[in-house]
Amino acid sequence: MRVIGLISGTSVDGIDAAMVEISGTDVDLKVELLAGATYPYPEALREQILAVCAGAALSMAELAELDDAIATSFAQAAQAIQTDRPKAQLIGSHGQTVYHRPPDVQVGIPQMGYSLQLGRGALIAHLTNITTISNFRVADIAAGGQGAPLVSKIDAYLLSHPQESRCVQNIGGIGNTTYLPARQSPHWEDKIQGWDTGPGNALLDLAVQHLSGGTKTYDQDGNWAASGTPCQALVQKWLSHDFFQMPPPKSTGRELFGVDFFQRCLADAEPYDLSDADLLATLTELTVASIVHSYRTFLPKMPDRVLLCGGGSRNLYLKQRLQAYLSPAFASAPLPITNYPLAIPVMTTDEVGLNADYKEAIAFAVLAYWRHLGIPGNLPQVTGASASALLGEIHLAMAQPPHDSIDSALAVSD
Repeated sequence: MRVIGLISGTSVDGIDAAMVEISGTDVDLKVELLAGATYPYPEALREQILAVCAGAALSMAELAELDDAIATSFAQAAQAIQTDRPKAQLIGSHGQTVYHRPPDVQVGIPQMGYSLQLGRGALIAHLTNITTISNFRVADIAAGGQGAPLVSKIDAYLLSHPQESRCVQNIGGIGNTTYLPARQSPHWEDKIQGWDTGPGNALLDLAVQHLSGGTKTYDQDGNWAASGTPCQALVQKWLSHDFFQMPPPKSTGRELFGVDFFQRCLADAEPYDLSDADLLATLTELTVASIVHSYRTFLPKMPDRVLLCGGGSRNLYLKQRLQAYLSPAFASAPLPITNYPLAIPVMTTDEVGLNADYKEAIAFAVLAYWRHLGIPGNLPQVTGASASALLGEIHLAMAQPPHDSIDSALAVSD
């Protein structure tokens, strides 16, 4: 079945689109990437999304307009990825997260989680004339789960290994991991774990934009950070945050690791008189240290291999620091960690056959495919849900083509 997966992550870099051919069910799942591309948002739309994520107020009319503008951009991405290819039969759209509140307990009263993704599936289905499945998180949240991370079950069937344990580490705006025990171990599926590890690129991107006066949006290959020296005292201070000590299941977003947290980081850094490169190196170190801290704290054992995906997998300095932290010296030596022999291999998912740039988009194509087949998509031990659930709301394609309706909508959005 030809399926398109669509997602824009917490970095709001643009819409990742993956067109894939999917067969099988779960243990025999097979996915072939036919095409992958990232389509930038119009700059004004991106700025509005980032403002809303940072807490900007919207009227209901403005919210509806933003929802439709995002859906139109997603529909355009779906149309573009099909150029000169056979038409897709299904779309799985994660949408754009603008607010995420994990479940909590206030004065003994459980508070159900809440997660809002804009870019309504009904409009995508209308504009593309392809059945679209969206709003994947709500069914897991209704079952008491975090609604995130949702990729762990896909990781299990595409990236697990017979003999070795693996951590699949996504580094988008927020980092999340899936721990995959070796498939040969008894009841291996029940031992899968996953959670959000903390900031990925979100704080780094905010820092680059701040330090460059808005002329840059990210640190290419980590080159800027690589020219600095991390301040380990600051890393340890930031790692004392309650989120990093909280056991899984757990999830987070820009609500915690966004503009306000970055401003506190700037204030904390003032007494240390850091250069711009030092600040970037220190924030990169926080991302890396939080990942390894979570492994050492919450895993039954360290993995045999780490597989990186997401935009952060292309940050060469971040990858180098992660390799250093995963050395034997980390187990006994205090920070700072310098150049120690690599013990746990750090690779990208490209190297084991799954595109690292479009892995998240591929995952939502698979989740849509599973919803189409009636296969639950969540792992309760990862999200904290009380039961497995069918994920996603189905929006059927129209009986007749929408003619030029998408062209008209896109003309308005431009």
